[in-house]
Amino acid sequence: MIYLTRFALPSAGAELHFLSDSRENKRTCYTSRYPFGVFFNREVPTLELEPVTILCGGNGSGKTTILNLMGEKLGLRRGTVFNRSSFFGDYLELCRAETAPAFRGAGENSRVITSDDVFDYLLDLRYMNENIDRRRRELLEEYAGARYAKFQMRSMEDVDRLRQVVDAQRKTGSRYVRDRVMNDVVEKSNGESAFAFFTKEIGEGGLYLLDEPENSLSPKLQRELCSFLEDSARFYRCQFVISTHSPFLLAMRGAKIYDLDSVPVRSCHWTELEHVRAYWQFFQEHRQEF
Repeated sequence: MIYLTRFALPSAGAELHFLSDSRENKRTCYTSRYPFGVFFNREVPTLELEPVTILCGGNGSGKTTILNLMGEKLGLRRGTVFNRSSFFGDYLELCRAETAPAFRGAGENSRVITSDDVFDYLLDLRYMNENIDRRRRELLEEYAGARYAKFQMRSMEDVDRLRQVVDAQRKTGSRYVRDRVMNDVVEKSNGESAFAFFTKEIGEGGLYLLDEPENSLSPKLQRELCSFLEDSARFYRCQFVISTHSPFLLAMRGAKIYDLDSVPVRSCHWTELEHVRAYWQFFQEHRQEF
């Protein structure tokens, strides 16, 4: 499914015209005109988007900037804030986005997902687990105090304590704790939790902008994420625009890849990318060790 069909950055001429405007030259209190200049003279074509489109390039190539511009231009939901200067809105006005009619019904499901979102989710899980561990210790102490208490009911005010004592005497300590603490205790690794985050946040029929989703994921989980995204695009009416360095994601079936390191920026096959060639060369150099 395609919701965002084309996205265009401002031309070099449009940037120069804006920056040469006398009114803008007076805004001397700002030290950065980001994102002006990031793609200047890089000859970035209008991006023609497929169900899966991948932006690849080195650090500083502008992968994340493009995703942020797309997300803001379309008004997509996002969790965490992102770096933006006072000129971000001016640059955004010069960008053009073309959407298919189906986007009108998919806007609520669509969103930007960044590595910061995943990190915040992992922090929330850690906080929840720490609280659960503390609650477990409290309940074990409560269980020991109730099971071996010499208790005698003297008034109706002692009913709750009586129930606690009876319950403790009927159950083992682990059962007593398990019945009182939440059942969905998270006992996954960071990578497993990060993978679960993507499967939870990506639903049906939406446009998803994913910024380096491979962070925190092992090679095995990267391959599982690749399969999940392929299935979501093929069977569940999702469209993805992904920035990544992961060869597993770059090799995704049917993905259109833009190499942001090339001048002019062009689409290419994943095996042509400098990153992937670096992996290939490394394994060739060590092939005798396998």
